[in-house]
Amino acid sequence: MAKQWMLKFVDVGRDMPPKRDPETRRKDYHEIYAEFARSKAEEQASRCSQCGVPFCEAHCPLHNNIPDWLLMTAEDRLQEAYQLSQETNTFPEITGRICPQDRLCEGNCVIEQAGHGTVTIGSIEKYLTDTAWDEGWVKPIAPRVERGESVGIIGAGPGGLAAADRLRRAGVQVTVYDRHDRAGGLMTYGIPSFKLEKHVVQRRVSQLEEGGVEFRLNCEVGKDIGFDEIHDRHDAVLIATGVYKSRDLGGPGAGLGGIVQAIDYLTASNRLNFGDKVPEIESGEMWAEGKKVVVIGGGDTAMDCVRTAIRQGASSVKCLYRRDRANMPGSQRETQNAEEEGVEFVWLTAPKGFVGKNHVTGVKVARMRLGPPDATGRQRPEEIEGSTYTEDADLVIKALGFEPEDLPTLWNQPDLPVTRWGTIKADFRTFQTDMSGVYAIGDIVRGASLVVWAIADGRAAADSILQKLNAKSSVAAE
Repeated sequence: MAKQWMLKFVDVGRDMPPKRDPETRRKDYHEIYAEFARSKAEEQASRCSQCGVPFCEAHCPLHNNIPDWLLMTAEDRLQEAYQLSQETNTFPEITGRICPQDRLCEGNCVIEQAGHGTVTIGSIEKYLTDTAWDEGWVKPIAPRVERGESVGIIGAGPGGLAAADRLRRAGVQVTVYDRHDRAGGLMTYGIPSFKLEKHVVQRRVSQLEEGGVEFRLNCEVGKDIGFDEIHDRHDAVLIATGVYKSRDLGGPGAGLGGIVQAIDYLTASNRLNFGDKVPEIESGEMWAEGKKVVVIGGGDTAMDCVRTAIRQGASSVKCLYRRDRANMPGSQRETQNAEEEGVEFVWLTAPKGFVGKNHVTGVKVARMRLGPPDATGRQRPEEIEGSTYTEDADLVIKALGFEPEDLPTLWNQPDLPVTRWGTIKADFRTFQTDMSGVYAIGDIVRGASLVVWAIADGRAAADSILQKLNAKSSVAAE
């Protein structure tokens, strides 16, 4: 009977929340999508087919119970819908904003495959949790029983925060250590506000603080505190540092001024928007106003860089990527947003070096074509002989992805197990390493990945730690 509200995809078309006009939004850092109206959220949720095998749920790293909370939304049971979404997702308002839904839940929606246009799952998820905050449905963390055990978490990014939330709700004492002056990791300093406004992250951090989680910020392990000290202080340690070492690009002229790393550029911009004093921006090193900007890379970080450069007032912004549009790793939705805002994509191009004396004036570029598939199944880019030319540039931003830092050396922990890629070696079910009481999650284990995967890992690792703590408590009680 309840499903009379659903299956309206035949009569009701797919509709996203309205986007602000490109000319307006390129002048500020506010999120570009408006909020759904209540009636529109209910209407779009009613398009769900309530299929027997929900591929949206199966392709969500958190396995969110999407069809059920869509049904509840369509029936105007919004508080129940929020509560159900919160059962499997610590930060649904964040994943609703920054998850690449076109590659995950929405990209695998049954009605999308049938040609009717996917259900706008991400926008409804965002709407539900924003409404929950406005209505006071988001409750403080209040453990029923306080436990004596403590867990130290290294890294205040999405994985570490998700684990902290789950452990604290179980009554465990939690301390989070982070090198930055604000919690949130890449959600705070790596992702621009036009995708994720910072108050959305900071209110979750405040919720954790008010719930008893202790944050030790400006605290870099191996420098301000030793790993051994953390290990000795807590019953378990969770490593959730993420990966911050930028992949580099050599070639002639690679050391010229005006060539910067994406993470440095985005961090500087986010700090400025917090109101911080940023010497790199004051000097012009990380400021794009009036400059010809070239961004190298085709992932989501590259999209963040090109759209930030637009907002800083660049005279032109070009994105170089060695494959074509269909084979780029970044979100197609973000690419479209960038194009609307004035970014030019130069497909099938690869940098060969840089031009300039002391400061970059151009990028030497070779044109590419797609050849046979490589080991991953993607077509391998091949250079077209004699095709090299120069793209003028005053500022070059390298957005080539991230690699793990050498934690065994930085932390003076030669026994910390790592893979040949430098990621931490941990059991994929329990997240436990070979070091006693030490667990690891997120990008530092799986390599550079998505926020939603970090959240999933953090929640699962917290459950694994709780299971171990409970087992120890049982033995001690006997």
